[in-house]
Amino acid sequence: MLQAKPGISAFACLAILFIAAAFVFLPDAALASSTSSGGSLPWESPLKTVSDSLTGPVAYAVSLIGVVVTGAMLIFGGEINEFARRIIMLVLVIALLVSATNIMSSLFNSGAIV
Repeated sequence: MLQAKPGISAFACLAILFIAAAFVFLPDAALASSTSSGGSLPWESPLKTVSDSLTGPVAYAVSLIGVVVTGAMLIFGGEINEFARRIIMLVLVIALLVSATNIMSSLFNSGAIV
């Protein structure tokens, strides 16, 4: 006599199919609702103003001037003490960060989020 081998029942197949469909179709609705909800917080507009100021054309020009000036100071500075050298390096890093944001936004049409 033949015995039935244990396997997946029809109910289990339907449950797996339903769960797979839920994973495929529900994340879009969940993401759409989470991005559209939320109120306007009082500190969002000042932060947006700071973000626009750090990524504008004036900031890009100042950062390029900062890279050139700090590079010249490090090359032609002669004998400068360690504190002045660290300040120059700090200004150089800040200038590179600001210019990198503008370069990335012009190359890839999206920049860093501040």
